[in-house]
Amino acid sequence: MSSPTPDVPASESREARTRQMLGMKGADVQGASIWKIRLQLMKPITWIPLMWGVLCGAASSGDFTWSIENVMRSLLCMLMSGPLLTGYTQTINDYYDREIDAINEPYRPIPSGAIPLNQVIAQIWILLLGGIGVAAILDITAGHGDFIITKLAIGGSFLAYIYSAPPLKLKQNGWLGNYALGASYIALPWWAGHALYGTLNWTVVAVTLFYSLAGLGIAVVNDFKSVEGDRELGLQSLPVMFGVQKAALLSATAIDVFQIGIAVYLVTVGQQLLASLIVLLVIPQITFQDMYFLRDPLKNDVKYQASAQPFLVIGMLVAGIAMGNAGI
Repeated sequence: MSSPTPDVPASESREARTRQMLGMKGADVQGASIWKIRLQLMKPITWIPLMWGVLCGAASSGDFTWSIENVMRSLLCMLMSGPLLTGYTQTINDYYDREIDAINEPYRPIPSGAIPLNQVIAQIWILLLGGIGVAAILDITAGHGDFIITKLAIGGSFLAYIYSAPPLKLKQNGWLGNYALGASYIALPWWAGHALYGTLNWTVVAVTLFYSLAGLGIAVVNDFKSVEGDRELGLQSLPVMFGVQKAALLSATAIDVFQIGIAVYLVTVGQQLLASLIVLLVIPQITFQDMYFLRDPLKNDVKYQASAQPFLVIGMLVAGIAMGNAGI
C-alpha cells in the first residue's frame, strides 16, 4: 500500500493531519481544505480546558443533578465556552499575531496565505455573535433576569479582544497578559458553569481568580514557542524578560504553589480529604516539570503540557466538588 505522499510514512502523514486539525504547534496547512484551515484557526486543542471549566463550575454550584435537561444545558454551555468563544479568541489572536507568526510559525493559515484576511474577519464575527447568542439562550432557559451568562460572555470576549489587539494588547505585558489568559481559561468558564445552576457569589469569584494564578503559569508555557518573534518585535513575554530558564522556573512555581494554596483554603472550609487529593495531584506535576520542562522548555513544552496538565485539570474538578460540598 503506497504512502499518502511520496517519501512520507503513513504514520507521519496521519500525525501531520492531526496536528493541523487540532491547531497544534508545528501544524502545516499545505493541501488542507478551507474548512480544515478554519478549524485550525480555532485551535480545537485549546477548547478542552474551557469546557472542563464549565464542568468544574457546575460542580462548585452544588446544585447540578444528572437530568437530561441539565446535561443538555451543560453541553450547550461547553459549546459556548469552547468552540464558539475560545474559537473566536484564537482566531482573533492569530489575526493580530500575523506578523509574529510570519517569523515564528510562517506555515500557519494567515501568514502562509492559505486563507484571506476578509474570511478571517468574517469567522471572528460569526464565532463571537454565535457565542453571545448561545449565552442568551442559556440565560433564558435558566430564568436569569440579569442575563449573567451573557454578561460573562461579553466581558470575556472583550478581554480576548484587548489581549490580542492594539492599542492595549495585554499580551505585550508578560505578567498582565498571562494572568488575563489564565483567568480566561479557569475563572470565566467556571463562573458560567456555576451561574448556570447556582448563584454566582463573590467567594467563588475570589477563589477562582486566585486559582487563575496557577493558570498564569500555564499561560507562560505558550510563550516559549514565540521567544524569537517576541524579542524581535519588542513584546515583553516572561521568557523575553527573564530568560528561558528563569521563566520556566517561574511558570512551574506558580502552577504548583497556587494549587497548594487552593488545597489550604479547602482545609479551612472542612474539605480535608479533597484538599489532600489536590496535593497528591501536584506531586506528579512536579515530577514532569523536572523531567521535561525545566530541563529544556523550548524543546519539551508540548510534551510537558500533555503529561502534566491532566493532573491540574483533575485537581480543578476536585476543588469544584469540594466547594459544592462546602456550600460555598
